[in-house]
Amino acid sequence: MADKDYYDILGVSRDATQDDIKHAYRRLARKWHPDINKAPNAEQKFKEITEAYETLSDPKKKANYDQYGSAEGPQGFGGAGAGAGFGGAGGFDAGGFGFDDIFNQFFGGGQRQADPTAPKQGRDLQYQMTLEFEEAIFGKKTRITYNRQATCKTCGGSGAKPGTSPVTCHKCGGRGYITVQTNTPLGRMQTRQTCDVCHGTGKEIKEKCPTCGGTGHVDERHELEVDVPAGIDDGQQMRLQQQGEAGENGGPYGDLYIIFRVKPSKDFRRDGTTIYFDRNITFARAALGGKVKVKTVHGDVDLTIPAGTQTGTTFKLRGKGAPKLRGKGNGDERVTVKVVTPKSLNKEQKVALEAFAKASGEDVPAGKGSKLFEKFKDALDGKN
Repeated sequence: MADKDYYDILGVSRDATQDDIKHAYRRLARKWHPDINKAPNAEQKFKEITEAYETLSDPKKKANYDQYGSAEGPQGFGGAGAGAGFGGAGGFDAGGFGFDDIFNQFFGGGQRQADPTAPKQGRDLQYQMTLEFEEAIFGKKTRITYNRQATCKTCGGSGAKPGTSPVTCHKCGGRGYITVQTNTPLGRMQTRQTCDVCHGTGKEIKEKCPTCGGTGHVDERHELEVDVPAGIDDGQQMRLQQQGEAGENGGPYGDLYIIFRVKPSKDFRRDGTTIYFDRNITFARAALGGKVKVKTVHGDVDLTIPAGTQTGTTFKLRGKGAPKLRGKGNGDERVTVKVVTPKSLNKEQKVALEAFAKASGEDVPAGKGSKLFEKFKDALDGKN
């Protein structure tokens, strides 16, 4: 109805997804179901919640409601007073051919309604798992726990007391809705409303299950073993089938999506299967060359530094990166060497450095070793 804010009733925003709407309805329905909640206004509140859900969960009704403020679409179509020739007081009766029938012909509202008793898959859930950098590289097995709606084991999800079964609703005949005719100034109009006996389920439960109160679902703390694949990366997700919430009318469970968050490493950086590592080396090692130890996620390896290597040079270590998630083998590690300038020199180092400068043809005045060091340092840092 135009005077009711269905979004406000369910407590969701106007851009809420169907999952948000469904989850809000389930939560409120469990709270206000008249068989569970004995408050005087519980039944009326439950009807409002069901009416809001019936509209917002149906794409056509939701579109009409968002645009026209009514699940039935634009109001006021048709006759204009007495003498219009469409029965009674200028309305659209015409021998039972009501306004709803005309509206259905023009706006396609006559499609077959979904069977409320048909099996429906349960809602999907998300779980965020945080991994250490190395755990994402090599994978691991772990156990997680989370809350979900599970099928009631007492009644098997039927909602009925053991030994009894739900029956087809006597009022709506299993459709889940009833047609109501209303006389308005525009004539007789037909609207569909959620059945107030079965609350849209199409079935009646004469004797409720004592465990779930007739809902067929119970809150469960679910535990699950997860095999985290080697090579998983930050932001990626893994789908575990039928580990979400219980379905309806015997439908399957929804799925569980695990979203991975990977902590940064103090030593490495990662981009896909490629791992990056910075290795500091001395000026002597850069100038003379030789082997140095380099860290990889697979253990330390020897890296050969060619003589005359410049700071910022990058080397590739094949197969020392992260495992390929959807393939065989590993990516590579890229090692960038940085020539480190000492912050101070001892006497022997200064003498050696002065000798190196003289051998290079540089004039080194006596007592200028400190200035020479500064010049040497600037050169390594790329300032000259």
